[in-house]
Amino acid sequence: MFALAAAAMAFGGFAGSAQAQREPAYDAARKAGQVGEKMDGYLGIVGASTPELERIVKDINIKRRAVYTERASAKRSTIEEYAFTSGCLAIAATVPGEKYQAPDGSWQTRTSAPPVRDSRCAAA
Repeated sequence: MFALAAAAMAFGGFAGSAQAQREPAYDAARKAGQVGEKMDGYLGIVGASTPELERIVKDINIKRRAVYTERASAKRSTIEEYAFTSGCLAIAATVPGEKYQAPDGSWQTRTSAPPVRDSRCAAA
């Protein structure tokens, strides 16, 4: 379903959007485990929400959706497929201590081991 070429293109979209996301409040929330990467390619709030966290997550997710929409159209893919592949890659790119969403929907903290990802991520 998700070809390796599509995964590479999705990663390009993710990486481009990730650069735009590096505001200090985002970095702090990520390091504190307040936000994490979701399987659907978007950022999520882990635990208690605050207006500031909601603002950060909403802003980043709007930017991601814009990238996914543009890239999916160019690759003749759906936004959901493109976002999912980007989510696979974003979760794989987490570093120890960061949060990510496991296939069962639970929030996990990345260790030195590879993150637990959806079986459909195998090609990503």
